[in-house]
Amino acid sequence: MERVRQLGRELSNWGRWGTDDQRGTLNFVTPQVIQRATSSARKGRVFSLGLALGSDGPQIGQGGRVNPLHFVTALHVGYGAANGFRYNDDALLLPLQAATQWDSLAHVYYDDTLYNGVPATMVTSAGAARNAIDAVGEGVLTRGVLLDIARLEGVERLPPGFVIRPEHLEAAEKAQQVCVRTGDALLVRTGHITVFTRDQNREAYMRQMPGLGLDCARWLYEREVAAVATDTNAVEVIPFEDPGIPLPLHLVCIRDIGLILGEMFYLEELAADCTRDGQWDFLLAAPALKVRGGLGTPLNPLAVK
Repeated sequence: MERVRQLGRELSNWGRWGTDDQRGTLNFVTPQVIQRATSSARKGRVFSLGLALGSDGPQIGQGGRVNPLHFVTALHVGYGAANGFRYNDDALLLPLQAATQWDSLAHVYYDDTLYNGVPATMVTSAGAARNAIDAVGEGVLTRGVLLDIARLEGVERLPPGFVIRPEHLEAAEKAQQVCVRTGDALLVRTGHITVFTRDQNREAYMRQMPGLGLDCARWLYEREVAAVATDTNAVEVIPFEDPGIPLPLHLVCIRDIGLILGEMFYLEELAADCTRDGQWDFLLAAPALKVRGGLGTPLNPLAVK
């Protein structure tokens, strides 16, 4: 943990946008960045990056996370005449991190302190009074850049335990002729999601995976990335680089940098299209549900090329 603490101190954004800030690196998404991002939508092609919300989702019960439960609450209910108005309604019960999702800045922490010096006691059974997902407000609307590390390595998918380092990110930039800039959302493809979507092996998908190593924290900080997401359920590599420190990248990125993490993004169709036309940037629209006090949010992110 001392390495995490030291790195966190070096990369801390606490106070950078004021003592009351709850948006973290999303502050890099300025009106100018959004205007620039719209120029990446050149052909009007839209790709959904979200997994479907249903009982056949990827969850295996870890940490109390289960797949969504869908209930029909009104079936062919009518008003008035026998053959007149009829309606159907339904409800959904789900963990906010059940499938494709953003983590809030209240999701993880260490030393009893959340992002921007907020005491961990601000999170109760009622949710987070500070740094909750509803603080994201207008959400993630910016230029997205996809770096395909599986393609860089010449494989369909990276093996579990493969550590993605800054040199992989920079090699992918060079190979794809694209550059991650201030305010961008970085999407990293490992191909690992096909363990779930193609092999239908939830256990293998959820328990071990390739992912970003802790060294990437500094790279993300220096590039002023607004948000980062991958096609795995943890963003970072599992098994962990140091078995004694679970999810160290989460700790530094969320708690110190103020960088939200996106998990279980479906990137296969987008990556295939980027490979065909050589365009690896796009307009990314991934707004959070404004769940009061929420620690995460389900998503259907859209990439527009």
